[in-house]
Amino acid sequence: MSVTKRALADWAVTHPGAVRPLNEDALVRRPEVGLWAVADGAGGHQAGDVASGMIAAALDAVPAALSADEALMQVRLRLAAVHDALRERAAQDGPGAVIASTVVVLLIRDGHFACLWAGDSRAYLLRRGVLQAVTTDHSLVQELVAAGTLTDAEAEHHPQANVITRAVGAGEAMLELDKITAPVEAGDRFLLCSDGLCKTLDAATLARLVATPDPAEQLVAAALAAGVRDNVTAVVVEARDA
Repeated sequence: MSVTKRALADWAVTHPGAVRPLNEDALVRRPEVGLWAVADGAGGHQAGDVASGMIAAALDAVPAALSADEALMQVRLRLAAVHDALRERAAQDGPGAVIASTVVVLLIRDGHFACLWAGDSRAYLLRRGVLQAVTTDHSLVQELVAAGTLTDAEAEHHPQANVITRAVGAGEAMLELDKITAPVEAGDRFLLCSDGLCKTLDAATLARLVATPDPAEQLVAAALAAGVRDNVTAVVVEARDA
């Protein structure tokens, strides 16, 4: 791993949205650990706010004095424990019950980043003015895109666009997280968001607002102005020269 150090700045906002009274999103903001996350309680399932809240609590408890590898392992272990607890709680509620949440986690240490996720909460990277997706949704429509059945544009407005195929608390007995790691450059800005944001604002708008002086506030305000029908959360992290 590079030993290049980066100073970090961050911004974070979460909001119930323009329609829903309850916010089932949760965020984690721990710059002292180099750890940020967004969790989105799975829509249509029981106690989505409980699921996302348990994820946030678990990640908030990751100790600060850990190496990069230890912190990454702690994230995996704690999310797996939440997965097991949610599955057990749902089983007590009866057949077919599901208590689940998506999650996207960003770790920045020693000039590198790691991103882990399950579901359709997303991470983006704005580098030298170009916004690129870091994550790939675990969703039904993404599977159709991968199979060539749908285009990316068609997927965004598909009637089953909210059907996810992986989440903490749902699916297989063992939680599966995808992971991407890569070097960080000075000036990089990362956006973590729930799907309420990225399904309301197009990529060009996301790129423009991520680059503003108060990006999280601007992103959520734009989604609300557009009448976002879901909860909406934005976390932006900037890497600067130390």
